[in-house]
Amino acid sequence: MQTLDTKDYIVFFCYFVLIVGYGLWIYRKKKKIESSSTDYFLAEGSLTWWAIGASLIASNISAEQFIGMSGSGFKMGLAIATYEWMAALTLVIVAVFFIPVYLKNKIFTMPQYLNQRYNGNVAMIMAVFWLLLYVLVNLTSILYLGALAISSISGLNLTLCMVFLAIFAVMITLGGMKVIGFTDVIQVFFLILGGLVTTYLALNLVAEKFGSSGVINGFHLMKDNAADHFHMIFEKTNPNYMDLPGLSVLIGGMLIINLNYWGCNQYITQRALGADIKTARSGILFAAFLKLLMPLIVVIPGIAAYVLYQKGGFQTEMLQDGSLNPDRAYPTLLNLLPTGLKGLSFAALTAAIVASLAGKANSIATIFTLDIYKEKINVDASEKKLVKIGKVTIIVAMIIAVIVAPLLGIDKKGGFQYIQEYTGFVSPGIFAMFILGFFWKKTTSNAALFATIGGFLLSIVFKFMPGFVDLHFLYDFGFAVPNADGIYEIPFVDRMGFVFLICVIGMYIISIYETKKGVQPNGLEIDKSMFKVSPGFMVGSIIIIGILAALYTAFW
Repeated sequence: MQTLDTKDYIVFFCYFVLIVGYGLWIYRKKKKIESSSTDYFLAEGSLTWWAIGASLIASNISAEQFIGMSGSGFKMGLAIATYEWMAALTLVIVAVFFIPVYLKNKIFTMPQYLNQRYNGNVAMIMAVFWLLLYVLVNLTSILYLGALAISSISGLNLTLCMVFLAIFAVMITLGGMKVIGFTDVIQVFFLILGGLVTTYLALNLVAEKFGSSGVINGFHLMKDNAADHFHMIFEKTNPNYMDLPGLSVLIGGMLIINLNYWGCNQYITQRALGADIKTARSGILFAAFLKLLMPLIVVIPGIAAYVLYQKGGFQTEMLQDGSLNPDRAYPTLLNLLPTGLKGLSFAALTAAIVASLAGKANSIATIFTLDIYKEKINVDASEKKLVKIGKVTIIVAMIIAVIVAPLLGIDKKGGFQYIQEYTGFVSPGIFAMFILGFFWKKTTSNAALFATIGGFLLSIVFKFMPGFVDLHFLYDFGFAVPNADGIYEIPFVDRMGFVFLICVIGMYIISIYETKKGVQPNGLEIDKSMFKVSPGFMVGSIIIIGILAALYTAFW
């Protein structure tokens, strides 16, 4: 069993004290001027651009990236980085076109947007849906996968790790979005520093395995000895095509995954909704630059572990229940770090998990308090009462997650790819509902309901269609490939693209029909001047697009 040395615990304890101490200082400093529930949940006007950008990354990066994406790097290589690099492009799009709509219309929660744009029924259905999704899927998976990773590194009891992570996250979350936002800056510092230390070790190990030294040599040796792991775009014959189907990762379903996650997700957009447009855009642009760096931290170590495994290393460490488990790549590398540095990387992993838990819990509290409790249970609730309800919701949600997480068999269902696929059952319909609601004033509430419910049902149909219909005819178009049993399936990224298109067409037909019958949809306040960006933002965006073009050209 792996354990941490005393020096590792000292390093980790310093990190813990720093985060909690800084959080308490921010809380006491800001508490004097806290005046409303929106100030508590959104830190209205308090977060700087660098705090917004850091908080976006800290909330996004968790055990599913460190463990799951490194595992995918081990299995399929650099191509999995498309989730991170396409996210950088997506963040630019969200900053230009999505955030101005939210801020101009004073929208603080996603259900509020749906209520304002469509009606209360659509908003309430989605508020309940998001609560269930966030508590029973997202919060539980972050907590359980995080505890599993920490347990495998430290040797501590799994349940104890879950309870510790939950309490740590609650301590930060109860301080509100201000505390989360500013402590996330420190969390990201530890996350990146500790992550880079692990990458440095991994590249050095590769170099040493081949009788060389240095991280540059290690990277070149990785490229030479695992050339198949350095392609961003897969051919149909690639065994991983089902997960990342060719050009669809650039112009198809991958865009829907990212635009829905970064632009229509309370958990993410909440960081920017309390700021002015300039601060919000600057923060999102900063996050986009950080996103470019993430594959170096979470994917490269996985590829390094693959090369070392192929050369005879990690033959027992990579096994789980007698079979190879790619998700063990990152914990295996962490356990090789020298004393002290292991504590730093342990702190980095904990920072990623706790920041994600805190952000998710805050979003759960925001939606329940402002969109359910305030709207349906206690319409006349005072601001003080709303903040209190929010804090109680945070604690209750975390307790539910601790109890439920071990019962879901999360560790047996795979890592990063599993989470992406099953979130994708609802993403196309939700994104269709949001994007048409933004930019087409004729979109009606019944059309939105069709996208929400119909999109989910269509995703299920496409998922199980191969059991009833021979999809071989789609192979030549790259939209179906044979699975292990020889049955042709549609890759889930392409399924999302198909479902999105059907939802948009269905919404168009329903909306045209209803408007001809006299239905008057609720429009949002939008004008072209909202989408004008500053010269600085334009330059930053061009740099990001240029870097992405270079990366995809180099690793096509």
